[in-house]
Amino acid sequence: MDKVRSDWKVSTRRACAALKVDRSLYVYKSKRGGQADLKHRIKEICETRVRYGYRRVHVLLQRDGWPVNPKRIYRLYKEMGLQLRNKTPKRRVKAKLREDRQTAVQIGL
Repeated sequence: MDKVRSDWKVSTRRACAALKVDRSLYVYKSKRGGQADLKHRIKEICETRVRYGYRRVHVLLQRDGWPVNPKRIYRLYKEMGLQLRNKTPKRRVKAKLREDRQTAVQIGL
């Protein structure tokens, strides 16, 4: 867009109209701040409380005064690779430890 404006020496409005792009897309500035502080706090909580999932982390953050949404905490939690692994139920563990069936060698009487 800037190249078109400088080459053609036209206003933003004319350049957007020529390229058939909404001017709001060119002018848009995100209001969303960086999330480095929040990520740092989540990491601190997860280092001290290893077994906590994103829901408990969200509760602790709310107690600390962070105005955050649980969906946002879940997204950051996943991005940071803090997912707890699911435990396999014990009934499946026993089945895995058992040896596979062997093929029959002779008829038993």
